[in-house]
Amino acid sequence: MSKTSAVAAKALTCEGVRGRAELSPVPLNHFELFGLAPAFALDAARLESAYRDIQSKVHPDRFAQAGDAERRASMQMTTRVNEAYRTLMSPVQRAKHILELNGIDVGFETNTAMPREFLMQQMEIREGLEAARSVSDLDFISRALAVEKLEIEKQIQEKIDDRQDFAAASDLVRKLMFLERFGEDIAAAYEALEG
Repeated sequence: MSKTSAVAAKALTCEGVRGRAELSPVPLNHFELFGLAPAFALDAARLESAYRDIQSKVHPDRFAQAGDAERRASMQMTTRVNEAYRTLMSPVQRAKHILELNGIDVGFETNTAMPREFLMQQMEIREGLEAARSVSDLDFISRALAVEKLEIEKQIQEKIDDRQDFAAASDLVRKLMFLERFGEDIAAAYEALEG
């Protein structure tokens, strides 16, 4: 068996009486699905390998000649595997998933309170974005944002993986979400300059 855990493999396929792969819907969290321990630090190569292994077993092309129920199950499982993969590849979504697994109601959509110092810093950066007149201006802001995101991701990893301080991690994840949205604004500013 590849690096995909035995649990994930069993959940996704089982050998039928004639040796034909069949789908078996067993709900797993995203980490279990790929045979990974729930942690913010992620071995991206291992996730990629597990993802490809599972996709090779459940991809709808493998079930093209199967009955309607098997084809439908294949589509559902493929969708589930793709969603889990995207979630784990995104630092924000991965952290949210871990917090939810640990009983933290993230409530990011309704809880938008941020520390005053952080908001002031973001206002300054946003003013810089509004004043940006060239690609090099945007490059400078984008690099500063990348550094800040990396620092917050390190802090999240420490809170989740080292200390299991999920409440403190929740505040940091909200900051990271804020920065991701700002990154989208930077991307829009690049497009506006180019268009």
